[in-house]
Amino acid sequence: MRRKIIIDTDPGQDDAFAILLALASPELEVLGLTAVAGNVPLALTERNARIICELAGRPDIRVFAGCDKPLSRVLVTAEHVHGKTGLDGPAMVEPTMPLEAQHGVDFIIETLRREPAHTVTLCPLGPLTNIAEAFRRAPDVAGRVQQIVLMGGAYFEVGNITPAAEFNIYVDPEAADIVMKSGAPVVVMPLDVTHKVLTTRARVEGFRALGTEVGRVCAEWADFFERFDMEKYGSEGAPLHDPTVIAYLLQPGLFKGRHCNVEIEVQSDLTRGMTVADWWGVTDRPANALFIGSVDADGFFALLTERLARL
Repeated sequence: MRRKIIIDTDPGQDDAFAILLALASPELEVLGLTAVAGNVPLALTERNARIICELAGRPDIRVFAGCDKPLSRVLVTAEHVHGKTGLDGPAMVEPTMPLEAQHGVDFIIETLRREPAHTVTLCPLGPLTNIAEAFRRAPDVAGRVQQIVLMGGAYFEVGNITPAAEFNIYVDPEAADIVMKSGAPVVVMPLDVTHKVLTTRARVEGFRALGTEVGRVCAEWADFFERFDMEKYGSEGAPLHDPTVIAYLLQPGLFKGRHCNVEIEVQSDLTRGMTVADWWGVTDRPANALFIGSVDADGFFALLTERLARL
C-alpha cells in the first residue's frame, strides 16, 4: 500500500532534495505539492516546486500556490542561505508545467476530506502557514490526518535564524503553535537531527558520480548551499534539512527520538519562535510530538543517493 502524502514546501535546495527523494520512491504517492512563502517569496517557491517536478520527469504532479505571508507576521526570507532564486547554483530553466488554479490551502482541506480518514500524511518542509490555515478554516480536517512529519525547530542545537529559533518556526510561530496544538500525530525533524546529515565532499561527489542530470544538479545545489553553513559553523558540509522528512517515511529505523511535549514561544521578542521540547520530562504537559534526536547519517545518504539514481 503506497503512503499518500502532500508535500508543503518553500524550495530551497534542501527542499528540492526532499521532493526528488519522494518522487523517486515508489512507496509514496505524492498527491500534490503546496508552496508557501519562506526561504524565498511565494512567486519563487511555486516556480521552484514546478522546476523540481520537471527535473524529476514528473510534470504530472499537481503544484498549488498557498499562503504568501505568515498568519500575522511580516514575512522573513532566507536569500542569504539559498540565493536570490532559492535554487541558486546550477542554471535552471523556467518551468513549462502549469500551476494549479486552486489555492494550496483549499487543496489540503479538500484532499483531507475526500481521502479516507488517517490515510494522508502532511510533509511540511517550510513555515507551517498553509497547514495552520487549513486547520483554522476547517477544524474537522486535523483529526483526519494520518501524520504530520515536519522539518522545523531545534532543542539542543537552539537556533539558526536567531539565537533561540529555527527558521521555519520563527517565520510563522503562530502557525507552528496551531499545528502543535492540533491533536494530529506530529513527528518533528529539528536541527538536532539535520545538523548530523552533512554534505561531505564524498557525499556530494556521490551525487555527481550518478552521471545523470539529477545527479549533476543536486551536486551543484549542494556545492552552493554548503558555503553558508561551512562558514557559519566551521563544519565540513551543510545540513540537508528537509530530506530527513521523506527519509523518515521510507526508513524510520534510521532515526531515534522520544515522545514529549513541544510548545512554541509566540509572546517573547527575545525567544520568539523557540521550540520548547520537554526532552527530559520535567513538566506534566502531555506529550504531543515525537521529537527526533539522532540519525544514522551514512544510512540516510545511502538511501538518498540510491533513490536519486532512479531519476
